[in-house]
Amino acid sequence: MSDGIRVRSAEDADVEEIVALWGAAGLLRPWNDPRHDIAFARSNNHSIVLVATHDEAIVGTAMVGQDGHRGWVYYVASDPDMRRHGVGRRVMEAAERWLAEQGVWKVQLLVRSGNREAEGFYEKLGYTDTQSKCFQKVLSKPGRLPRGS
Repeated sequence: MSDGIRVRSAEDADVEEIVALWGAAGLLRPWNDPRHDIAFARSNNHSIVLVATHDEAIVGTAMVGQDGHRGWVYYVASDPDMRRHGVGRRVMEAAERWLAEQGVWKVQLLVRSGNREAEGFYEKLGYTDTQSKCFQKVLSKPGRLPRGS
């Protein structure tokens, strides 16, 4: 199945299909506006939204960014009906390749506590648990995108 999977950067016409996939994959949270997240990631050259397609349908995603020191991967999703067909692996390979092309040598991601399936997936790809805690402070509600976007 993975032979028919192609990975490319997201386009404007993909947004609603991406949001629907994130919903089906259980990634949406009421405090995050997925359309804003997509637009923000696509508004600069430090991040990208990748989509995996199969028969023209979006079956996987990864939002990838870099901060000048590390790469980060968010919103890794695969269509629940396409799991265990190589979609996640292909989109993660593309994310890692994009980061390497940016000169980034380390990639990190966050996994929600208790998500054993995701932990196992990333461990199979060579990721290790850093035993770190992630702290957060909300500076403002998401709003307008930076000028020039």
